[in-house]
Amino acid sequence: MTWDGDALAGQMEEISERQQAIADARVFNNTSTLEERMRSSKFQSLRVSRSRITTQLKTATNPAHRTVLERALKSINDQMAEDEARG
Repeated sequence: MTWDGDALAGQMEEISERQQAIADARVFNNTSTLEERMRSSKFQSLRVSRSRITTQLKTATNPAHRTVLERALKSINDQMAEDEARG
């Protein structure tokens, strides 16, 4: 079994982001409307997905797999930008 520091760092970053999102949600839930909470929840989900895809992209070696990951990342970034512009 080998130890992969980059993978561990990626996992730790993802965990930290989830914990921050939960803390933010707790504060936000007390002062927001249903629509704001739904928008925030969607944004947090996209942020976690983006983090996971970015981590996978760092280690992907198959060109076809990299292409799929790059498209997914672009789609998530576009969605986040669109939601923020509406915001």
